[in-house]
Amino acid sequence: MYRVALAFLLAGCSPVSRIANNTNEIRTQAQLLADYGMTINDPVVVTGATRIDTLAAGIHIALGGVEDKTPAWMSMLTWIAIAAVVVAVVVLLWQTGLGTAVRIMVGWLPRKKVSQAELAVDMLDPSRSENGREMIAAMRSDPEFDAAYRKAQSRRKKTP
Repeated sequence: MYRVALAFLLAGCSPVSRIANNTNEIRTQAQLLADYGMTINDPVVVTGATRIDTLAAGIHIALGGVEDKTPAWMSMLTWIAIAAVVVAVVVLLWQTGLGTAVRIMVGWLPRKKVSQAELAVDMLDPSRSENGREMIAAMRSDPEFDAAYRKAQSRRKKTP
């Protein structure tokens, strides 16, 4: 269980961190081996363990000049995730109707709506010649309004 937890912990670490941790473990094992060699009075084991410890210490020294590098695929996944979040936020704003509120706050109004509003203002101005028919004609350029207008017209013709 301990080894599995350690493996998962090390898998989440950076490569430099894993190298440092493994080097520490190698040095610990080399010290244990050297102590055992001294206990059994075996100079070959002590010399080998000391050599392993020295090499591991060299790894620690060299590790100072090593940098973590993010793989290209991980960088690409990061950008894809950012793009997906941006698209999700835009869709959420649009679907909840907040997109319209943001557009109005920014002042980004569609030209068709601006021209209809100008026509409505002109229609209400007594000094202008525009009338309600021109306003309805302008509004019927919107396909949804035109469909609703036709439906309302056909209902009116059916009722006596």
